[in-house]
Amino acid sequence: MSDVQGRTPRPPTAREAPATIADVALGAGVSKTTASDALRGHGRVSEETRRAVLDAARRLGYTPNRSARSLRTSVTDTIALHIPEFLTGAEYYMSFVFGVAEQAARSGLNVTLVSSGRLPQVDGLILCDPMPDNPVVDRLMKAGLPVVTAERYGGDGRPAGVIWSDHETALTELLDHLRARGARRPAFIASDTTADWALTLQSTYVRWCAAHDSRPLLRKAPFGAAPEVLRSVVGEVLADEPDTDAVVCAADGAAAAVLPEIRSAGRVVGEDLLLASCVDSLAMRTAEPPITAIDLSPRQMGAECVRLLCALLAGEESPGAARTLAIELTVRASTGS
Repeated sequence: MSDVQGRTPRPPTAREAPATIADVALGAGVSKTTASDALRGHGRVSEETRRAVLDAARRLGYTPNRSARSLRTSVTDTIALHIPEFLTGAEYYMSFVFGVAEQAARSGLNVTLVSSGRLPQVDGLILCDPMPDNPVVDRLMKAGLPVVTAERYGGDGRPAGVIWSDHETALTELLDHLRARGARRPAFIASDTTADWALTLQSTYVRWCAAHDSRPLLRKAPFGAAPEVLRSVVGEVLADEPDTDAVVCAADGAAAAVLPEIRSAGRVVGEDLLLASCVDSLAMRTAEPPITAIDLSPRQMGAECVRLLCALLAGEESPGAARTLAIELTVRASTGS
């Protein structure tokens, strides 16, 4: 059968899938982040690149994902960042803040710090190490904004996205390294916080001890404890458990802080007692001897949180997105290297 112009109509075909931001990026020969920045008018994108992206979007018939765009409550070009106030002196968290600020600037966004559950008008929110028993975190999680967390959240709310580190694998590698250096009774000085990373480290240590027939020597110190408190905890471990041959500290800066206590107990770090940290920092690198530690890449963590939040706001990621940040062990003289 022919139509009125004598042409034979084509049989209906399956409807093509709508173009995505990835299709636009491929068509313009740029990354997804650059394509998103060009379409939103953000970031440091040259005019030539912006035109190439816009041309690709028109050619492909790209339209932003409306369901993802509905995440926004406003368009302010501002995101909020929450870090518990008592942690702002720690090197990890300051590096994290710089990572957030730098990536936000590259994306054309402003950053505002929030210390309470009251939020100014912003497009999204980043929470660093959210603790499930923190009422401020609970209020922020329920603020109705897209939330990205740095490390997993153990509370009732579900963030729109999470950047998390594989602390279980990293600590297992650290403990295996200590065992290869001769340690058979490693003690673990944990933080008493309920943050996911802290609980993961504790459970990983206990499982490792069970797998190696080693009785756990786990002690807890208050999160953000003063050096004298940490030294007291380590002093008690060495006095009560004289066969302790390694000490692993969970908290930022703790391993360097306890060096004087170890020496006063007559132990020699790197020889008859190994020392390591779950957080690398300047204090670990400049200690004498330098301390083996896990590099958590806090600056990169902050940048990745901003990238994921931007991707959620632009419709490039769906709510519930999770990305893993690579972390690695840095071996130094405190473990006999």
